[in-house]
Amino acid sequence: MVGSGAVAFGFFAVRIGWLPPRTTIAATLSALALSQILAHGMTRPLREMTAAAKHMAHGDYSRRVRATSRDEVGQLAEAFNQMAADLAAADQQRRDFIANVSHELRTPVTALGAVLENLVDGVAEPDPATLRTALAQTERLSLLVSELLALSSIEAGAVRLDIEPVPLAPLVKEVVAEAEVIAAALDRDARFTVDVPAHLTVPADRARLHQVLINLCDNAIRHGPVGGEVRARARAVRDTCVLEVHDDGPGIPAPERSRIFERFTRGGTTGGGTGLGLAIARWIVELHGGSITVADPGSRIRITLPGH
Repeated sequence: MVGSGAVAFGFFAVRIGWLPPRTTIAATLSALALSQILAHGMTRPLREMTAAAKHMAHGDYSRRVRATSRDEVGQLAEAFNQMAADLAAADQQRRDFIANVSHELRTPVTALGAVLENLVDGVAEPDPATLRTALAQTERLSLLVSELLALSSIEAGAVRLDIEPVPLAPLVKEVVAEAEVIAAALDRDARFTVDVPAHLTVPADRARLHQVLINLCDNAIRHGPVGGEVRARARAVRDTCVLEVHDDGPGIPAPERSRIFERFTRGGTTGGGTGLGLAIARWIVELHGGSITVADPGSRIRITLPGH
């Protein structure tokens, strides 16, 4: 602005040959003052971003930038605020994840430690029942670690799918055979019904799809009534394949259905698995380009996968 003013005044001085000194000085000072005010207002969001970025470097994601304009600086401020909100959410998820993992690990470790301490102190004898208790806690701990590693690999994108045409009828029958063994081990006496067309196939990773289905059947066994029925069915719907696992349990309450596929969420129950199985199932299904949802009446889990 100073340079522009000097050129303008020089032009008039050359053309007219004279400039009023007071007017010239007043105009120059006014231009300088106005430029300072405008520059201060234009760069305020940038200074706020700098201060907020320094706080974010120390773990404080609560600072926001006031976006009062719709120009490029205003758009940058809105993008900065969105980035800060995303980082705050990610940091909170990390904290929750660490707290949940610590809680889940503490339970089997504490139980296993108590059993071993009793054995060492001679309070309990190393009989089959005591050893089975120790083994059960060890298996629970091993399952939790395995699922944490699997979830970490899936989230990191380290899992590669081996996509091939998978006949669903043999796969579902294989899963049901495993689920019957699980039901017998848990003394749940569940009955299984399979309804899958013999010709139905889906492009998928067979091992990963097996992992999803066995997890759903295991949940159905645990959360359904003793001696209840677990139904596994599949059907082709236009260019997709829909698989469903349905039990006779009370189902997942409607307010909790949107969160049931998050890590360490058990749909209102406190016993059973690690709370990671459905999170892993969601990731696997989404890697296949499909979706997994809770359908009415709440005890039905529906998987939709792309067809051929």
